[in-house]
Amino acid sequence: MSHDPAPHDMRDTSDNGPRSGLGAGRRIDRDAGPGRLPVPATAEGRAGLAALLEDPGRALIAVDFDGTLAPIVPDPAQARALPAAVAALRSLTPLVGTMAVLTGRPALTAVEYGSLDQVPGIVVLGHYGRQRWHDGELVTPPPPEGLAVARERLPAVLADAAAPDGTWVEDKTDALAVHTRRAADPAAALERLRAPLLRLAAETGLRAEPGRLVIELRPPGADKGIALVELAGADGRSSVMFCGDDLGDRPAFSAVRQLRATGQPGLGVCSGSAEVAGLADEVDLVVDGPEGVAGLLGAIAAVLGR
Repeated sequence: MSHDPAPHDMRDTSDNGPRSGLGAGRRIDRDAGPGRLPVPATAEGRAGLAALLEDPGRALIAVDFDGTLAPIVPDPAQARALPAAVAALRSLTPLVGTMAVLTGRPALTAVEYGSLDQVPGIVVLGHYGRQRWHDGELVTPPPPEGLAVARERLPAVLADAAAPDGTWVEDKTDALAVHTRRAADPAAALERLRAPLLRLAAETGLRAEPGRLVIELRPPGADKGIALVELAGADGRSSVMFCGDDLGDRPAFSAVRQLRATGQPGLGVCSGSAEVAGLADEVDLVVDGPEGVAGLLGAIAAVLGR
């Protein structure tokens, strides 16, 4: 059965102005509600969405957690997925081939903070794909030896760099995230710590990856792009859609483009934020933060459920 949207469901939002920090290449859709889908800005994105709606049973939809399902908050331990997002996931998961959350958090943390145990069938890939949770079962590899060395050395590295007050470390077990959001000047604090953290990562065999006022030390190979391609599988999908908001999501957006180059339809969606510049030019559609992502997922579920 075809699920092609009726003309009134796919609306051109080119009249919407660009949000500060997002770049001029893409526009935010702020008006899409249940059953009303925005029009991606690119032909490739429109083809990816159409393929998803035409054959949802073979489609893959993957979404980031923080900044995508859950609003960014000063304390990551207080982040929770929007109720509307969880409701959309519950509606959408049984309608598509695979529904996944792909996050840098530990998988079990995302399950708890997102109430994802209330979404039967969803797959949660934690630590950038190193962990996999599905139907209550968690598969996780041991952390690399270099991580323990970095954990031991990190306090001295921060002290030697005179890390500003408000700098703090989130230990994710499989990664170490140095946050500056609570500092008086978060951007300046992050820049001050960048070089020392890069050196520590190089000396311990880890990768230093920037994010939204955070630099994360994590194992090599922990990459959302690799995880997305592996989740897509070798047999091909009708479409692959990924929603993210942060610099750590760039590899996944790149993976969508690489898959399209092989003939695999796909769609990249940015959860828009003035805090992260440049991502909008790498995707096909920009929505207005986690509320916009929840609206988009709910709209797709509404169209498929007709």
